[in-house]
Amino acid sequence: MKKILFLFLFFLSFGLKSQNAKEFLNLPNPFVISETEYFLDWSKQASNTLYLQQYLMKDEKIDSFTQMVNISYFDKEINIDDAVKQKVESFQKRENNDKFSKVQVTESPDGTEYIVDGMLTELPKNGNSYAEYGIYRFKTLTNGSKKSFIIFSFIKRNYGEVKASAKFLDKERNKLMGSIIDFAIPPINLASKESETK
Repeated sequence: MKKILFLFLFFLSFGLKSQNAKEFLNLPNPFVISETEYFLDWSKQASNTLYLQQYLMKDEKIDSFTQMVNISYFDKEINIDDAVKQKVESFQKRENNDKFSKVQVTESPDGTEYIVDGMLTELPKNGNSYAEYGIYRFKTLTNGSKKSFIIFSFIKRNYGEVKASAKFLDKERNKLMGSIIDFAIPPINLASKESETK
């Protein structure tokens, strides 16, 4: 499982190139969150059980996006505590070199979902510096006796001097957390596997 979760973190950390994306999960396209539309931009079946889909706002590109939605769907049961711990540790490892990096964990009242939200900053050799704020919803899904797992994440970037950018995003935290928590994650329907059984 650690290898699978590392794959998820790898794709989120290094960005993804746009392509003609295949819809694996039969999700709405676009997603609408707080009246903003996010269109399917990239997708990949990373393993037999891991499906990745990435959404950007219209006319945005991966190397300069300002807002992004990521779906990581595991067609198997995943230990939610291990998944959350690994994501938290990925933020904590940055703290020695990124003074703006921080992370927080919130548990839903019914205990079925965890939310990790955190800040990081980057000063790339090529391109603009930026601060990035991410919200990651970790949720076990149950369909009869079958269990699966989803990480629904929202990322917002603010480009420019990192201290000012991080401060701006920090002020946005409560509003962004509210909109992502309130968003109802649509049902997952694996079209490819359904077609194989027909």
